[in-house]
Amino acid sequence: MKKLFFALCLLISFSIKAQETPITAFTEKWENSKTYLLNIAQLMPEENYDFRPTEREMSFKEQLLHIQQNINWLGKTYFNAEINTETTKPLSKEELLASISNSFDAVNTAVQNTSEENLKNKVDFFAGEKTKLQILNLLQDHVTHHRGQLIVYLNLNAIKPPKYVGW
Repeated sequence: MKKLFFALCLLISFSIKAQETPITAFTEKWENSKTYLLNIAQLMPEENYDFRPTEREMSFKEQLLHIQQNINWLGKTYFNAEINTETTKPLSKEELLASISNSFDAVNTAVQNTSEENLKNKVDFFAGEKTKLQILNLLQDHVTHHRGQLIVYLNLNAIKPPKYVGW
């Protein structure tokens, strides 16, 4: 009886683990990515949002806006995310962080409403035809790339970055 119970438990645990999908994996990572980015952005004083390490680099605020613009573009274009992209005035730090948070949330909702089968669909992209799954990977990779730059900006301003938030 004990062996049967153990076998059933093992089978159930494998079944539950097998239910993780690209969408569930993405949404978990996406939420952590949002939290980590907002923590980084919160640490930089608003008066340093115009900081840029060199003239050819984007400022801290421009990096954040660039991340958000890419999230908005990819989310709207490939996942029909409902994102309001109209900004009529310069954003304060708190307004910008709230807006970025909303962009992350809109993409998260849109991706959760995407079927697993739909991720196999190929779409036109400036770098050539890609699957929607590849677009999901690009969404996260782009955030990670620019977030890494923001960490350097914090260090150059003698601000200790927050502890890494992974999966």
